Amino acid sequence: MKHFFYSGGPLIMGTITVILIVMIAWAIYHFLPVLINKETDLAKAVSRLKYIKTIGTFGMVSGILGQLIGLYQAFDFLEAHGDISQSIISGGLKVSLIPSIYGLLIFLLSLIFWIVFDYHVVKKLEKK
Repeated sequence: MKHFFYSGGPLIMGTITVILIVMIAWAIYHFLPVLINKETDLAKAVSRLKYIKTIGTFGMVSGILGQLIGLYQAFDFLEAHGDISQSIISGGLKVSLIPSIYGLLIFLLSLIFWIVFDYHVVKKLEKK
């Protein structure tokens, strides 16, 4: 995993990791009280649900931005050096996909959080 982190570019991968940490911390801070029945304002909890997907979307967009930056660098290298073997080109393209995959995984995790929390909040609203 450490290899993928450094291959994908520490700045972009670090930024996406910070987004992941913020998303998990936000979800725990705002929805743990709902899950353990300490939150009384469930309507407010429902309005906060959209932020989980928003943070996940920001992670995904950051990953795509990282991929585009990597592709730009690869094409710049190709332009500067001319005739390059296909294995070097495919290796560069493979490395450029790492931030996008990481961003998409964070987006999928945010969707899972959203589905679980939405289910619990709506179920508690129906009981009232």
